[in-house]
Amino acid sequence: MNATRPAGPLSVRLGMDALALVVRPTLNVLMNRTWEGLEHLPRGGFIMCPNHLTEIDPFLIGHMLYSNGIIPHFLAKHSLFQIPVLGAWLRWAGQIPVDRRGGATALESLAVARRVLDRGGAIIVYPEGTLTRDPALWPMRGRTGAARLAFDTQAPVIPVAHWGAHELLPQYARRVRPFPRKTSRASIGPAVDLDDLRGRGIDRAMLETATDRIQDETTALLGILRGATPPAVRFEMATARSLY
Repeated sequence: MNATRPAGPLSVRLGMDALALVVRPTLNVLMNRTWEGLEHLPRGGFIMCPNHLTEIDPFLIGHMLYSNGIIPHFLAKHSLFQIPVLGAWLRWAGQIPVDRRGGATALESLAVARRVLDRGGAIIVYPEGTLTRDPALWPMRGRTGAARLAFDTQAPVIPVAHWGAHELLPQYARRVRPFPRKTSRASIGPAVDLDDLRGRGIDRAMLETATDRIQDETTALLGILRGATPPAVRFEMATARSLY
């Protein structure tokens, strides 16, 4: 199957149902959970932008959406689709590969995402593009892909923050830490207000403004979950590269 050809709705449903048979019971055993703000989930297509703490984040976000009747479609690293078995399942379940080098393949991936949104589906984009490198695990400065997709499709952008997954599986850890039992908390906010930016010609400044708003909303939600004040200046990957 072509890596950027969207799986049909029935294939996607079957793929997600198969995964859910394994993932949902496992997560229910490993973690307590609380989900807030579910009333903010739109009925039509939308883009969801979570913070990114650890490698199991997509399972937790997918669990939340699937349990509320929404099939999640993640924009995922192209390299994951090259892994035997995993890559085949990702394609079967309608997940979307993104080549970070850009070019024609990246444009095809965005076209697939647009078709998912047109069908009323949910696209999950991690604006940071990777696990946060902020030492205190706050969201970093985001990339502009989610904003561009929002302007191209007119789909609403829904921020969501979650906290607790990193206690079960810390960043880059090789094993989970199930004891004592952890709690994953997620909070969904209302759609990010981008109305004053829509309808214009898309340029870099506008994309960065929209991306900052998306990250601001996600960070504010995370601050409430953590009961902590976010930093005044957002961490940047350029800084991260000098530390790792």
